[in-house]
Amino acid sequence: MLAAVRTAAASKSAFASMRSFSGSASIRPARWASPVISGLSGGLSGVRSSVHTPRRLFSTVKTAEVILVGCGAPDKGMGWYHAVQMLDGKVPSSNLTSIIEPYFLGAGASSDAGVDFAAWQGEVEADHEVKFLKSLSDLPVVDPKTSPRVALISGRTADNPALLTSSIAAGCNTIYLEKPGAPTVAELQSMKQEAAANNVTVLMGYNKNVCKYVSKVRDFASKNEGLVTFVSNNAYENTKESLGECFERNSEGMLKNMAIHELALLVSFYDVTVENIASVVADKEFSSVQTLAGPSGEERTDFDKIKFTITTKSGKQVSVAADRCGGSDSYATVVNDGKEIFKYSMPDEEDEIMVAEIQGRFPNAMPYFFPQDPDYITVKERVSSFCATGKEAEGVATIDIGVETLRVAEFLTPELQKQLA
Repeated sequence: MLAAVRTAAASKSAFASMRSFSGSASIRPARWASPVISGLSGGLSGVRSSVHTPRRLFSTVKTAEVILVGCGAPDKGMGWYHAVQMLDGKVPSSNLTSIIEPYFLGAGASSDAGVDFAAWQGEVEADHEVKFLKSLSDLPVVDPKTSPRVALISGRTADNPALLTSSIAAGCNTIYLEKPGAPTVAELQSMKQEAAANNVTVLMGYNKNVCKYVSKVRDFASKNEGLVTFVSNNAYENTKESLGECFERNSEGMLKNMAIHELALLVSFYDVTVENIASVVADKEFSSVQTLAGPSGEERTDFDKIKFTITTKSGKQVSVAADRCGGSDSYATVVNDGKEIFKYSMPDEEDEIMVAEIQGRFPNAMPYFFPQDPDYITVKERVSSFCATGKEAEGVATIDIGVETLRVAEFLTPELQKQLA
């Protein structure tokens, strides 16, 4: 039986060994082509070569049409990884029909990433009945009352308000909105009102709300006293150049970007709202704020790592830690009287084989995609099933959770920067 308590060193060692994985003969040489998957949640074990989409395996499942809005570059874009999972047949209630990519089908087509995108597009079009379009306005309009259609919006945060409006105009009755949803609380609130006025449901891509390590630690903490800490790591190099590029590309800031998933957990499960926060205390020994120039030369100030503890007016206490250069794992701990009494990591030992196989197939992709692979699938499946059948998307964050999460991020950022000044 899997031991629940694992050391951080063991987690990092497992991930280090994962990076040396060189692939498997069972994985198709064309890395973007779709393997046939045996089982929905068992990772990529049982992969065998296939040229055609495996969606026929799920012919009895009622599906919703999915429009991917904002794909991004192969290996880099979150939208791209969403597409790969659906094309692989790992989201049975989804029927990906169109990929909307304005930049790489427009001004960015001749860039190095654009050339890579075109190569991937060619492989996808050869194997699947998927259209690549520059704009949502190029889609055929459907009646949302009779044709369930999901818009999976995974573009730049600044573009999301306009993309939501265009998705509604294209007949999408369900929106899967990637975090944080919008640049500001005011914009996300406006998007919520627009969707409600058009009878459109908006669900958020906060995948950690449904992941295994969160449920494990919440279950343990419900039966044992102690302080829960949610830890999130990224694997950027600890250099001014690497972090400067990170600050520029994720210009909304760490609490609206990397650590927004943890804030969503606090809002969803720990009664954290702006009005209910009694205190927030930064861990000054752990935390760091830097002002760095990005590739454009423009300077930005952000956390490269942050740790803080929130106490609510209702008496709950919970901590968050995030480190841009801490590795590729996420985990949660429970500490009582200064002693760690429980820890559960993502990926756990059970998932590391799956992670290594996906890493072998996509050796140049963003490392954080792989350990979260099952959770991305879960959220997409529940959203697609909701759109197709009306079944509740259990555990998936609503736009109300998204709005409050963004409010908390906007409240915490200046307060924590003040404490660390």
